[in-house]
Amino acid sequence: MTQFDEKSITPAVIARMTECQDPRFRQVMTSLITHLHDFIRDVKLTEEEWINAIMFLTDVGKTCTEKRQEFILLSDTLGVSILVITLNHPPEGDTTDSTVLGPYYWEGAPELPLGADLGIGVKGDPTYYSGRVLDETGKPIAGALLDIWSGDGEGTYDMQMEGDVGMKARGRIRTDDQGNYSFWSIRPENYPVPSDGPVGIMLRKMGRHPMRPGHIHMIVSAPKHHAVTTHLFAAQSKYLDSDAVFGVKDSLVTPFQHHDAGTAPDGSTRSGPYYTVNYDFRLRRA
Repeated sequence: MTQFDEKSITPAVIARMTECQDPRFRQVMTSLITHLHDFIRDVKLTEEEWINAIMFLTDVGKTCTEKRQEFILLSDTLGVSILVITLNHPPEGDTTDSTVLGPYYWEGAPELPLGADLGIGVKGDPTYYSGRVLDETGKPIAGALLDIWSGDGEGTYDMQMEGDVGMKARGRIRTDDQGNYSFWSIRPENYPVPSDGPVGIMLRKMGRHPMRPGHIHMIVSAPKHHAVTTHLFAAQSKYLDSDAVFGVKDSLVTPFQHHDAGTAPDGSTRSGPYYTVNYDFRLRRA
């Protein structure tokens, strides 16, 4: 019978995978086991700390629901999500940067016509978003799809609202023949990621705040092009330099221009102040 010590246990565990038929899985697991064992040796992890870690991950799993993904939140706040995204979606030229999906994406938002108002029944300052979807050479892409979602003007997403409010501040818009898009929504505000669960406990223990700068989400896609999951960050937002999920990229920070009541760019009459944002998305060819 072989007895393992603190050094020999690592190669022994890796050796048990000799009959693994999936080379990529074997590569990933070999690296994971190596780094995990090295981490335990490096910090001289105690039994109590390891049990606490197991219970923490158990609590993360228990906190997940159909409308809340605590494991995505854990990945986001540890910088893992943005690292995976950055490795797999490096920007090429002037193509649009990717950033985190976040825990509030909800499939099946309604497809709406150009110029539609996604902010109906939602608190917040009206904002008109417009621009174009282009390919990497600057050619407009007709029929590109923008899957859009955000919190309200207080940073609250529909999933967090009391009762079954349905989808709010969500919608899908397609570009016209010249690649133009436009829609109304609200100006996003700073808000905290959920901090009432195990990830919140971790953040407080780390001495970190849970805040994100104001942003609106988009997944922009088109046939024969790579889809991009991205945000538009309000340039005036606080926390741009300390986003709790490390998702800010300079190219995604854009001005939100304030306007007094009057005629908006789409010809509609606004009875109160509103904002405008103009931003072009560029997609890489597949």
